[in-house]
Parts: sequence; C-alpha cells; structure tokens
Amino acid sequence: MSVRVLWAAIGGFLSGVFIASCFAVGYALAAFVFLLGIISALFIFAQREQREHRSELVFVAVACIALSCGIARMHAATRTGDPQLTAAVGKTVLLSGVVNAEPDQRDSSTLLTIDVRTLGTSTAVHARVLAMAPLHTDVRYGDRVQVKGQLALPEAFDTTLGRSFDYPKYLAKDGILYTVSFAQVRTAGENRGNVVTAFAIDTKQLFLSGLRASLAEPEAGLAGGITVGDKRSIGSALSADFQKVSLIHMVVLSGYNITVVVNAVMALLNFAAQSVRFGAAGIVVILFILMAGGAASAVRASLMALIAIYARITHRLFLAERVLGVVCAGMVLWNPWTLCFDPSFQLSALATLGLVLLTPLFAVWLAWVPARFGVREILSSTLGTQMMVLPFLLYQNGTLSIVALPANVLALVTVPAAMALSVVAALSGLLTGPLAPIFGFPAYAVLWYEIHVATFFAALPFASVGVPAFNVWWMFGAYVFLFAAYSYTKRKVAGQ
Repeated sequence: MSVRVLWAAIGGFLSGVFIASCFAVGYALAAFVFLLGIISALFIFAQREQREHRSELVFVAVACIALSCGIARMHAATRTGDPQLTAAVGKTVLLSGVVNAEPDQRDSSTLLTIDVRTLGTSTAVHARVLAMAPLHTDVRYGDRVQVKGQLALPEAFDTTLGRSFDYPKYLAKDGILYTVSFAQVRTAGENRGNVVTAFAIDTKQLFLSGLRASLAEPEAGLAGGITVGDKRSIGSALSADFQKVSLIHMVVLSGYNITVVVNAVMALLNFAAQSVRFGAAGIVVILFILMAGGAASAVRASLMALIAIYARITHRLFLAERVLGVVCAGMVLWNPWTLCFDPSFQLSALATLGLVLLTPLFAVWLAWVPARFGVREILSSTLGTQMMVLPFLLYQNGTLSIVALPANVLALVTVPAAMALSVVAALSGLLTGPLAPIFGFPAYAVLWYEIHVATFFAALPFASVGVPAFNVWWMFGAYVFLFAAYSYTKRKVAGQ
C-alpha cells in the first residue's frame, strides 16, 4: 500500500509537470484536479469501515493531488523577461552584472552566464544572459563584468535529419532568456562568487592543470572528463566519435564514476572512524556537484550516491528504483523545467532506470559469460542502459550505434584504472615538475587505449545508422511496449 502511494505521488507530480510543460494549462486545471483528489479522499473517510476499493481510492486521491501540485509548480515557474531588456532586443547594449557559473570554453568561443543588474549606465534590470565572448576571455566565476554586444532572444535551430532543437526552453531551464553575440567583456570590480563554489571550481582547474602538465592531448582531456566531468576538454571531433559509438557517458560525471571515487575515498580512510569516512565521502560528492556546475546528470548521480552513503551509515536498505524516483521528483520540484527541457537529465534518468530494471534480467540470460574482469557485469549493464535510452536517442538525434556493445565492453573495463591513474598523473603534474610525464605514462597508456577503442569503432563502415525524424508519440509507444515486455519477462523469469 505505502509503495503504491509513493509511486502515485511521484508519477502524479511528474505527470502534472509534463502536462503543464507541453500544454497551455494553468491554475484552473490544477484546482479542478485537486478537487477530484479531495473528493476521493472524502470517499475514503466516508467508507472507512469498508475495505473494498479503499486502496484504489487512496491511489486516486494521492495521484490527483500530486498531479495538481505538478501543474501548479510548473505554472509558477514560468519565465518572464525584463521589460527594459526586451525593449532593447536587436540593439547593441552595455550590460553590467556578475558571472554566476564557470566559463564554458568551446572550440571557438567562451560562453558566460551573467546575472545582469544594470542596462547602460544606470537602468536597473534583473535577468540572466548568455554572452558569447572570444576564446580565452580572461574571466572567472563570480567576477563583476561589463558586456557590450547585440542583445537577442535565443532561437530554435535545426540539428540532424530534420530535427529541431528548442534552444530557448533549453536555456530557460537555467533562467537564461537573452543572449549577447560577439560580446566584448571586461572585468569591472571585485569577485562576488560563492566561496564554496569558487573553491570547487578552483580545485577542478588546479586538477586539470596537473593533468595537462603530465599528459598530452587528447589523453589529458579524456582524463579530465572521466574524473571531474570536464567534457568540453576532449574537443568536438573526438566527442563526436565517442557519441557515435555510445561512449559519451564516459566523459560526464555518471553514477559509475562517482561510485568509483567514493569507494576509493572510503578505502583510503579505512583506518578512520566510520563517521569520518562517510563524512569525507559526502563532502567529495558535494564537491563533484559544484565542479560539474550543477549539471542535471551529475546532480542526479551525486544525490543517489549521498543516499547510498546514508544507507550504509544507518544499515538500511533502499531499493534503487525508489531512490531514483524520489531523486528525480525532488530535482523536478526544485526546477520543473528540467523534466522536459534538459536532455542530460532525461538521458541520465533513463540510463539509470535501464541499469536498475533491465540489467538484472540480462545478467540472468548472460550467466554463460565469464564474470572475470567484470565482463558479464559490463555486458549486462550496457545492454540494459542502451535498450532503455535507445527510443529517446533515436527521437533526439536519430543516431543508432551498431557498435555500442563491443565498444562499451572493451572500454569500460579500464575506467576504474584510468580514473585512479589519472589522479596519480594530476598529482605528479602538480608536484614533480618536468618528471610528471614519467609518472603520468601509465595513465597515458590506458587513456590512449580508450581513445583508440572509440576512434577504431567510429571509423568502421556502418558504425552508426541515421534514423529520420519521427513523431514523439512513436517514442512513447516504444516505451509502452518496452515496459510491457519488461513486466512480462520479469514475471516469466520469476516463475522459473
């Protein structure tokens, strides 16, 4: 009963946010659905001595109330622009504000997220702007800056095979409603950043400088990706190869990477008291969230890791699918735009769901595969995650990787070693000066291997197949079929 109520609350809330994200509904519908939930609750009390249909009424009441809360939450999160800035769209403007995130270095530009407070010299405004500045612009998180450039509203653009990307809503999830192209940027005052966030970013940059001192490119870039989630450092060409063979998850902060780090921290502090070990692991997880700039995939993975740490402290057992549901609902409650307009959140949640639900089934079917070196585990988890994310990936970018399975099996088995050796390489780069490449060579060798696995499979004929754009309802239909097949198969396996 309590489990059904939990899923009614989670499913109802997420459904409400989804409906309000996709359709023009507001508080009127939320109030109507809430009323239905209250009526269902009144029926429960009116028939409290009759057990028949009581659980169904509880489910309906909770689902309706949660649905209304989801609609209301998304409606309350509607983004509205600043009238002064909206009137200046299309004009060259001078803006003053504070850089509120780590500068995002791209191949040919630096993207700066700026909380703008002044238009011109004295007009007070309140908005968040994405400024496209020249490459290697010398600006840090928290700097007060002045930006001069052409103010514009973000626009949707075409991607591949007839698909369109809703760029305005993608930026709106971070509160960004305006862009400034060809921005001229200069610092204009003292740093105003959060001390903890600044420390996390500075630690990340120090770590990356150690990697660059001991490793050549692109190995240093890959090391930064698998350790601190610095996915931009591998470059667009290599990133395309990793994406083509479904290895791009290696260069983001996934639950797997964070689990490896947490286990390593706890092993290193094995001599300390339990509270110290778990406290240190928790601090490391929080630092990872800040290093990743609050990216949804990293936040999801980190929150689940924190819950796992709590479970180990209290010796409690939490089912992974429930933890995933609670974490996703909590993230959407915090920022409802995440659910429909953040592909990294969607992909991360689906991949984790596949890992939790489908991997155990594949592990049963693959009992004949050797467990040595984790081959069976990697094969099962790859099949589970790839099957779960496939409809979404085909809808988003139309790329069907034919070589994902062998590429993942060959590459993922080396990830723990690559992470550990990359840490050694970074420390040697900071401490040993010109001798750093010698200490970094083991990491270089493993990273070189991972890169060449990706480039080898990406270069094969028909490594991936392009699928033309299709209606979103086909994607939902594919997931209905997938979950129906999962339920049937799970019952069949359980009955054996």
